[in-house]
Amino acid sequence: MGIISWIIIGALAGWIASMITGNNRKMGAGKNILAGIAGAFIGGFIMNLIGGTGITGFNLWSLLVATGGAVILLLIINAVSRTAKEQTN
Repeated sequence: MGIISWIIIGALAGWIASMITGNNRKMGAGKNILAGIAGAFIGGFIMNLIGGTGITGFNLWSLLVATGGAVILLLIINAVSRTAKEQTN
């Protein structure tokens, strides 16, 4: 996959994940792309651990894997920021 494919998959996966986790108002296009690309790495790593295939190219499976990884990433970020906010109050 080329860099343009990574950006497109990352943007879509990050946007879908931000809609699922309720972060859409806090995230712009750049953060969606970064979350989607990081999610692709996380999702691919998890899929390889359980014996599946990770990112296989520019297709629906890769979008699902990247979205799943981005959801995991955003849930972790939400949990960390929530506990940090509670500790300061």
